[in-house]
Amino acid sequence: MHISARFDAGNIEVVDATDPSDVKLRIRDDVGGEHKQWFCFRASGIGEVPCTFHITNAGTCSYPVAWKGYHVAASVDRQTWFRVPTSYEGGTLTFRHTPAADTVWYAYFAPYSQERHHDLVAGCVDAGARHEVLGQTLDGADLDLLTLGEGPVPVWIIARQHPGETMAEWWMEGLLERLLDADDALARALLSKATFYLVPNMNPDGSARGHLRTNAVGANLNREWHAPTMERAPEVKLVRDRMDATGVKLCLDIHGDEELPYVFISGPEGVPSWNEAREAVRLRFEQVYEQVDPDFQRVHGYGRSEPGTANMTMCSNQVAERYDALALTLEMPFKDNANAPDEAHGWSPERSRLLGAAVLLPIATVLAEL
Repeated sequence: MHISARFDAGNIEVVDATDPSDVKLRIRDDVGGEHKQWFCFRASGIGEVPCTFHITNAGTCSYPVAWKGYHVAASVDRQTWFRVPTSYEGGTLTFRHTPAADTVWYAYFAPYSQERHHDLVAGCVDAGARHEVLGQTLDGADLDLLTLGEGPVPVWIIARQHPGETMAEWWMEGLLERLLDADDALARALLSKATFYLVPNMNPDGSARGHLRTNAVGANLNREWHAPTMERAPEVKLVRDRMDATGVKLCLDIHGDEELPYVFISGPEGVPSWNEAREAVRLRFEQVYEQVDPDFQRVHGYGRSEPGTANMTMCSNQVAERYDALALTLEMPFKDNANAPDEAHGWSPERSRLLGAAVLLPIATVLAEL
């Protein structure tokens, strides 16, 4: 058996892999040492071998309670991802698999690679999107912005502030594919009424490094929106500066949640300017989203913030107040949708893509009220 994680988004440390039935592993910390939970590695030479993997430091991860009910994602071709039996006990995450193939990739969720990101950008440009590099990250990566449409309403959608939440870029892929479909009448109508500014990956450094939540210097980007700097969070500074230039009427910040097995929205109702009119628009957005894609639901979530208690370092809160915008955070599960479980795949890239494509109607429904 050989285990490796020396690749884009790889993260695992091998403690002992001499016995395939008792492999001991550890997840490497994000830079900064505050977070860890994302893992992604390849195991080779294991065809028809009963394997048991133990992640021995799972109990010290950022969200240890999230391991309950979670199942590891696996793939033999890096295209189709399935779930393998997993348990959590005594601070150790254990998963068992007897693969037919000699080589298998295991991950916290299906990765979204840098190569796929570049293919996404290239495909969008080929289909008519405008591409701009907002600037460089601390590791020297390009921060890509895609712009679509010519309408007067500025709509911003960003994903993967937390790099391990790869379902967010799968969601963006589904959205972009539909927006750029010349045969989709709703997409054409939206692009005539709004201009879409889309950042498919806000955190390319953390993505490449195999981080759960932070960038190259340990900054949690979704806690940097009040006063971002180029030294600590250039990703947020570059995007917020561009938002200042374009204005914002609707902002969607796309994430994944480790603990809750549901798709839901968290809103900025705790900001000073929140009012009944804005609340009504948010409600219509959510109701339509639930109708067009029942994976979305409005029962389970984080709960509501009290007026005046909003954390203004967070994207949705800062954007809502700074631009008088409807700014919403969309969360998808790492586990499965408990309302519509899929035992074989759990929450998956394909369901994320479909959820992204479905957002067009909720946007269209509220656009005139923004």
